[in-house]
Amino acid sequence: MLKYCLRENLLTADENDYMAQTAEVRSFSLDEIIDLMMQKGSTLTKADTKAALQVYAEVVCTLIKDGAALNTPLLNTSLSISGTFNGAADSFDKKRHTVHLNLSAGTLLKEAVGKIKCEKVEASDTNPYITEVTDIVSGKVNEVLTAGGVVQLVGSRLKFDPKDTAQGIFFVPETGEAVRAAVIAENKPARLMAIIPADLPAGSYYVEVRTKILEGNKSGKTLKSGRFNKALTVAA
Repeated sequence: MLKYCLRENLLTADENDYMAQTAEVRSFSLDEIIDLMMQKGSTLTKADTKAALQVYAEVVCTLIKDGAALNTPLLNTSLSISGTFNGAADSFDKKRHTVHLNLSAGTLLKEAVGKIKCEKVEASDTNPYITEVTDIVSGKVNEVLTAGGVVQLVGSRLKFDPKDTAQGIFFVPETGEAVRAAVIAENKPARLMAIIPADLPAGSYYVEVRTKILEGNKSGKTLKSGRFNKALTVAA
């Protein structure tokens, strides 16, 4: 059952426009998935299953590294290259061009999605909520971040105390420590603007707002966080 709540859509002028936000979504680790596989009465041991999945992951990564595409019941992949080439004689340059991995659902996942049942629940959290991330330099929305450029966040309950280093806009990598934006240009409940750190390494990042500000612009003691649900790319 996919639970969702409705929130005001701040991207439109109509105050009656609302958008759905998924709620109470549980994530599963590889070990938890293996445990569920064991419950189905597999003849393999947990160690054998984990080893087989490890080999599967290694083979898939090797195929992707070699520029191949996957076509499986669970997942389909393709590769694309972005960036401008200077004439027909130009070649790929990591400084100017980027390889992108594109993912799409396979037949089994598409079938599973079609069977999802939805349940509406009441929105009870008071965490910051980000609806849109705009990279001002490129003009792209919900796609990329430009190191040293300006980012604009739109949402609700976004305002924070910039003097408190625990609060602010953070760029959270897939692995490693989060990086805080030190320069804030605008700090309002529905919109934030900040300078993206110029030394932010290339990679994928989640944009997260952390604040102790409560409704009515009062300061609380509990740190609340809200993360944009899509990872954005910082190009090399």
